[in-house]
Amino acid sequence: MTLIRTLLSSLALLLCTGLAPGTALASQPAAAAEQAPKKVLRYAFKVAETSFDPAYITDLYSRVIAAGIFDAPLQFEFLAQPTRMRPNTLAAMPEVSDDFRVFTFRLKPGIHFADDPAFKGQKRELTAQDYVYSLKRHYDPRWKSGNLYLLEADKILGLSELRRETIDQKKPFDYDREVEGLRALDRYTFQIRLAEPKPRFLYHFADGSFTGAVAREVVELYGDKVGDHPVGTGPFMVKEWKRSSRIVLARNPNYREVFYDEHPPAGDARLQAIAQRFKGKRLPLLDEVHIAIIEESQPRWLSFLNVEHDMIEEVPGDFAEIALPNNQLAPNLAKQGIQMLRYARPDVALSYFGMENPVVGGYEPHKVALRRAMSLGVDVDREIRLVRRSQAVPAQGPLAPQTWGYDPAFKSTMSEYNVAKAKALLDLHGWVDRNGDGWREQPDGQPLVIEYQTQPDQRSRQLIELWQKNMAAIGIKMDFKTAKWPENLKASRGGKLMMWGVGWLAGQPDADTFLALGYGPNKGQSNHARFDLPAFNRLYEQQRVLPDGPERMQAMQDAARLMVAYMPYKVHVHQIFTDLTQPWVLGYHRNIFVRDFWRYIDVDPTLQRGLRTQDR
Repeated sequence: MTLIRTLLSSLALLLCTGLAPGTALASQPAAAAEQAPKKVLRYAFKVAETSFDPAYITDLYSRVIAAGIFDAPLQFEFLAQPTRMRPNTLAAMPEVSDDFRVFTFRLKPGIHFADDPAFKGQKRELTAQDYVYSLKRHYDPRWKSGNLYLLEADKILGLSELRRETIDQKKPFDYDREVEGLRALDRYTFQIRLAEPKPRFLYHFADGSFTGAVAREVVELYGDKVGDHPVGTGPFMVKEWKRSSRIVLARNPNYREVFYDEHPPAGDARLQAIAQRFKGKRLPLLDEVHIAIIEESQPRWLSFLNVEHDMIEEVPGDFAEIALPNNQLAPNLAKQGIQMLRYARPDVALSYFGMENPVVGGYEPHKVALRRAMSLGVDVDREIRLVRRSQAVPAQGPLAPQTWGYDPAFKSTMSEYNVAKAKALLDLHGWVDRNGDGWREQPDGQPLVIEYQTQPDQRSRQLIELWQKNMAAIGIKMDFKTAKWPENLKASRGGKLMMWGVGWLAGQPDADTFLALGYGPNKGQSNHARFDLPAFNRLYEQQRVLPDGPERMQAMQDAARLMVAYMPYKVHVHQIFTDLTQPWVLGYHRNIFVRDFWRYIDVDPTLQRGLRTQDR
């Protein structure tokens, strides 16, 4: 304990004096850099990755990795509140026409991809054509882009037509054909033209896991395996990868000079201190990031307690009462110098009903009644208390906090728990027990069994146990099917599941992403429920072209009410995350729209190594 106190005192002195415990390797003399201890951040994902190809991935955890490898033209400032964008690979913010239809992007010269055999030993500079090519890949049917719906909804001139021609003629996608809506004007300039005004179009270009630049040579070399060989211009590159087990990212030696320069709110003393401490230091601050895949909450929690990991993202609900009594850091953890950060997420935790499924799908009154009754039978408050350990708040609808369009005053029946009303609704529409076995049948007398897909982790088991009890109370029989997350995702995108419980996190500060869950043309992409209601589709399209203001807000609220009324999704909660970090993790913060937060995080390797050798 004496050594621990000494090391913690040293850390406190560093914080008081503003001196950094170490400097990024790239800013040190070569001899000193060779002797400097490596700065490594270790933590765990609770769900396995699927791929690292921006043209394919949709899941959060793959996106986190890809965002650190691939550079989008823009990025969100790390410490800014409210959210602001800034140039990333661009020389300046894009030029936007007054009607929000023409967007011109001008790149900084001298940005290079990480080395790869695809480049045959030559340094490969990032050019405007790389962004043109990367955007076109989302339209190529070969890659089955899960994000195509975002671009098609923005109506880039000529690209959807090129995609349809490719499909109709059953020929390879022609990347060399120039289209009116996406052109490289010169080596460092590209321009996008839209058919309709899109005031928020630029948000797409602040996410490297979606619009990051991919080199054509890399795709052509690795083909269908390109998701296993990510090569970008970002701060990190994949050093080691054991699928669904371990990912090691290392500093990209070709990464350009980028320095820590953040501008937090004047009134936030904590963020101001972080910004001052690291200002001018070259990014990334870390040498490596090691990520383990640990699906079960207990070993993930113990890995942090046993100092095998430097942080734990989202303290598992099973241990929240121990670590966070009354949502405050436990005294025993505080004494060890562990730090806590608590923050709301712009997300929804939901269960969807397959709207094309013959049992739970459909728009007839009796099918709507079934879904609404099941929603009324879900005890969300109990879920929050017992499963989520008070780390969430009930959802009133599909739109999430911290996004434009969310109204905290919006109230609906989404979070209502009323067993009597649920039973009455089922009885009224013919979902009754005809044979006396205690379970309801369908109106035509066929057995009623709800199949719900799930994962093998403890949180998922607890959630389906609650589902089973809730539905048994209203006479509905459930059958649960268990598979790994990537398998469920693949089946879901193919429209093969009756029900599945998932989460959806906004990648930009606008609630459009949640309404996109119900937009008919997005079936098989964001619209896992395959909901397709013309009245909803019209409202969705209307709000997309409107500038932020009362008219758009009204359209979004009307669309949300239709989702509540038809219930393609039972939206349970909005989550609250609490992260814990070891005392040697420095500058920790979470901007929910910056996926690869670790590019801005530092560690003190001396303190890290010293405390890891102690029996805590």
